Amino acid sequence: MTRTMQVSDSVMIKADAAALWEQIADPTQMPRWSPENTGATTLSSSGPLQAGDVFDGTNRRGPTTWVTECVVTDSVPGKRFAFTVRRIGPRTPSIAGANASWAYEFEDLGGMTRVTESWTDDRRGWPDWLAWVFDHIVTRGRSFADFQRLNIRRTLTALKDDFEAR
Repeated sequence: MTRTMQVSDSVMIKADAAALWEQIADPTQMPRWSPENTGATTLSSSGPLQAGDVFDGTNRRGPTTWVTECVVTDSVPGKRFAFTVRRIGPRTPSIAGANASWAYEFEDLGGMTRVTESWTDDRRGWPDWLAWVFDHIVTRGRSFADFQRLNIRRTLTALKDDFEAR
């Protein structure tokens, strides 16, 4: 019952890598594409965040809502944006601990950009059986890897549709 600890997917978008990065690196923009994220707040000024910046994300899955505290781990214009979730909670991010990491890679292909979104399960200290039980409860019968694979596909499709409609 070994679990999958990372999933990723890619999409080709007719848009500039720097323009895509600029939007993704601003977490307040994510509700435009994500099936679960409903908003974000940051102490930094608006726009792309840099490594070390912290933001809170609000999320919804069905009737359940939660807030995460995230720290940006990498931010390279036009190339990469990554963050890790370090706290989570129903109304405030009050429960500390390894949760998940997200990364976005941007590959400029001359008029097109390959965007790769990756999710990593950072719950390394959890026994596989406990993660399996928890995951199946909160995702209504799936592993988090399978659930996030679907969410990543939805996010990338919405991102592509958004940028190519401009």
